[in-house]
Amino acid sequence: MTTKETASLGAFEFLSGESIPNFEIAYETYGDFTGDNAVVICHALTGSAHVARRPDSGGETAGQARAWWGDVVGPGKAIDTTEYYVICANVPGSCYGTTGPASENPETGEPYGTDYPPVTVGDWTRAQRLLLDELGVGRLHAVVGGSVGGMNVLDWLRRFPDDVERAGVVASAARLDAQCLALDTVARRAITGDPNWNGGHYYDGPGPEEGLARARQIGHIMYLSKASMGRKFGRRSAGREAVREEPPDPAAAFFPYREVESYLDYQADKFTDRFDANSYLYLTRAMDDFDLAAGYESDADALAAFEGELLVLSFTGDWHFTVDQAESLAGACREAAVDVAHHVVESDHGHDAFLVEPEKVGPPLSNLLEEGLAGRAITDTAPESDESTEFAPVHTSLFSE
Repeated sequence: MTTKETASLGAFEFLSGESIPNFEIAYETYGDFTGDNAVVICHALTGSAHVARRPDSGGETAGQARAWWGDVVGPGKAIDTTEYYVICANVPGSCYGTTGPASENPETGEPYGTDYPPVTVGDWTRAQRLLLDELGVGRLHAVVGGSVGGMNVLDWLRRFPDDVERAGVVASAARLDAQCLALDTVARRAITGDPNWNGGHYYDGPGPEEGLARARQIGHIMYLSKASMGRKFGRRSAGREAVREEPPDPAAAFFPYREVESYLDYQADKFTDRFDANSYLYLTRAMDDFDLAAGYESDADALAAFEGELLVLSFTGDWHFTVDQAESLAGACREAAVDVAHHVVESDHGHDAFLVEPEKVGPPLSNLLEEGLAGRAITDTAPESDESTEFAPVHTSLFSE
């Protein structure tokens, strides 16, 4: 059983103190609710509520927003929709059905644009909690998310710790590092520097597509590793079938149009067809702003009230959210006596690994939902004391070898 709906939640006050009079949230559900089997999936930056394949999905969206985790969520998949009631909601500020910058402001009859209130990850969590209240869902069996969706999961654990039994944080961290903050800044400047941006009020004319395209290209470079880019593109010239736009200057025509350029141009073209530039600004700012320890003494203090189980998954080739960052998060959990396992996945795919390697992501997530952290597919980086050895590793991992 699947549903695709929009819920009207009435007036919504953001954590900034600003509010909108009528907040709608788009969501999809999969499976049947039995009272204790609800699993919330938190999508990544440009994802949507369309997390799994549906018979009526059609082709209304493209890229990651289109059944973006269809190899992990679904009947018989790692997050099995014949066993669990899966809910995925589009976050505030996005452009996939939930009220955002492109939505009509009822007070003016025009799109909000940059008059839309500032959005934080905390607003995402609060909106999801309100939606669950509408659906009659109380305590969650699990909440799982990747990338900035993993930050959304962490916010659940600090904001509503009693509402979650198990959690999965995939390819994420307690906060972004300075390098990622810098790249996000450049991406946003590409949008706001576009001649068509018009202060964010561009909906009655041409939008800042060139700026959004450049922002997306920066994002794709962040999502891939050096090894995966070398393997996929190298320094090869694009094939004759590749269509190159007019070179930016006459001298550029002398040099080859490389495969990596063609890939970035193709991804940019797809993205500008499906996403809103203002939403990209709002969502990247929400991600950049997130800091697990904000308002607390430390990360450990922020998570101390959570009494469930937390699985942290990281990927060796991911420089966007690194293994070290995940280990720091796991260490904070151990300091707070939170039951945690840090499962490191060997991969050279970069940040995109959590989307493109379901065979590595699925088994530990399946174990988490079925058995908790005791599942055989789950490894941990921390040693454990026993009667015979002061430090005996629980599972084999990079950190326990």
